[in-house]
Amino acid sequence: MSEREVLEVDVLFVGGGAASLSGALRLQQLVDAHNARVEAGEDGERLEPMIAILEKGSEIGAHSLSGAVLDPCALAELVPDFAERDCPIEAPVSDEAVYFLTQRRALRLPLIPPDLRNHGNYVISLAQFNRWLGGLAEAAGVNVFPGFAAVEILEEDGRVVGVRTGDKGVDRSGQRKPNFEPGIDVRARVTIFGDGPRGYLSKQLIARHGLQDGRPKQVFETGVKEVIELPEPRVAPGEVIHTTGWPFPNDSVGGTWIYGLRDNHVSIGLAVPLDYHDPFLNPQHLLQRFKTHPLVRPLLDGGKVVHYGAKVISAGGYDAIPRPCVDGALIVGEAASLVNMARLKGIHLAMRSGMLAAQTVFDALRRDDFSTQTLSAYETALREGPVGRELRRTRHFHRAISKGFPRAFFHLGIQQLTGGRDVLRVTDPPEDRDTLSRVAEYYGVDRDEPSPPPTDGTLFLDKLADVYLSGTMHNEDQPCHLKVLDTTKCYDTCVAEWRYPCNRFCPAQVYEMVREEDGGALRLQVNFANCVHCQTCDIKCPMDNIRWTPPEGGDGPNYTMG
Repeated sequence: MSEREVLEVDVLFVGGGAASLSGALRLQQLVDAHNARVEAGEDGERLEPMIAILEKGSEIGAHSLSGAVLDPCALAELVPDFAERDCPIEAPVSDEAVYFLTQRRALRLPLIPPDLRNHGNYVISLAQFNRWLGGLAEAAGVNVFPGFAAVEILEEDGRVVGVRTGDKGVDRSGQRKPNFEPGIDVRARVTIFGDGPRGYLSKQLIARHGLQDGRPKQVFETGVKEVIELPEPRVAPGEVIHTTGWPFPNDSVGGTWIYGLRDNHVSIGLAVPLDYHDPFLNPQHLLQRFKTHPLVRPLLDGGKVVHYGAKVISAGGYDAIPRPCVDGALIVGEAASLVNMARLKGIHLAMRSGMLAAQTVFDALRRDDFSTQTLSAYETALREGPVGRELRRTRHFHRAISKGFPRAFFHLGIQQLTGGRDVLRVTDPPEDRDTLSRVAEYYGVDRDEPSPPPTDGTLFLDKLADVYLSGTMHNEDQPCHLKVLDTTKCYDTCVAEWRYPCNRFCPAQVYEMVREEDGGALRLQVNFANCVHCQTCDIKCPMDNIRWTPPEGGDGPNYTMG
């Protein structure tokens, strides 16, 4: 039997995104400043905490994806000289436009809505930005451990004391291979969960301690994006275009973006609210259709898709923020639903939440007290500071867009006039999976799914071609990390009522309902090696029949331009 190694640290950040990286860097800055005061005889005793970050990707940034326009307010506070320190900015925002689309026309709004104004912001690649931020954290003395997936919360008497990482070297039947390595117990005085939207461990922590009780459910959107290389400059670096309307159905108000990058590249993508009703809706297909619009196609002609990715986005906003602290633990970033969907921005909020958590943890280190009572200062700072003020103003945005066109615009207009109040009293959102209509109910007749959009292998791609460009890789001789709880539900109910929607809402062709070679029964085939870890399946399956779990550490997508 292999003994499980134990690593003792003082402060553990789970997840290597912007929230954790900013939190770890700020905490190290606070400790260094404190120790300088101690040496000058101005403060108490030195602090020398071991600060660690666990990241399931092969490196920091490998799983970081965003069609990103960065509000630099938090960055300027954390790294005031970021420009001199070679922060990987694609370009300052130079020009912007917002359009409402029909299938053939584009209506440019005469005024940019306040929440979509980006003057003073920067177009970035989040993958590259987080790699840079991770380098700063390591240089400051933070211990960064990529390639380790945290799979279990360690608790003692209701207090979080760390996490366990996943075993490596287990074959698909669950047997140990010659290279087997047991997971590590990483024990910490305080653990900060920054494992992203629908985080595998943070969602368990929220459920186990009732942190969402009395608050609206967390809801999500799925974002899919491509980076396209153009033959000549058509979208200037820093140019920002947002649209809504087509290709989304009228009962689902989604948004798209086109961002100009350097070297004749553009980031193009869309975000689909997962409370949609159409059982045949397919986010990756919507993106291919969007590229055919008369506004968009001339910008992209002759271009080649060079990168792809997908992820879910926490969309519930202020009211859906769970209580973010328990004994021994805090929750930061998108794991705590800290995204402003009205602005299509969350990086600066994630960074601020990590920095606020760092201040709370620093105070707790000085007191040697990591109880809920001490850590609750974080929630107060979160809700009463810049993060809470920004999110409170747009707290009913998702409720408004859930009404579909054109009612959503009416609700949003009222909210703009009233400072975000929901005077029309839209009800709290249901679980995203509960909004999917049955085929016969939605279309008025039982029918098969429509044909996919045409592809050319260069600018218009099918899912498999796109997935290849995400760089995703998994060791296929390991247990499938996508757990279908009861396949009889798939065959007995889902096929008849929803026509197996996992085949469509998954943006990576992980799920396929195939017919046996003899033309007989259908069989659900799970191509887990294609998974880009977006977790849409865990959210949108109408029968709540799929569980996403972490694969071996280091597996998954490898985002370089996302």
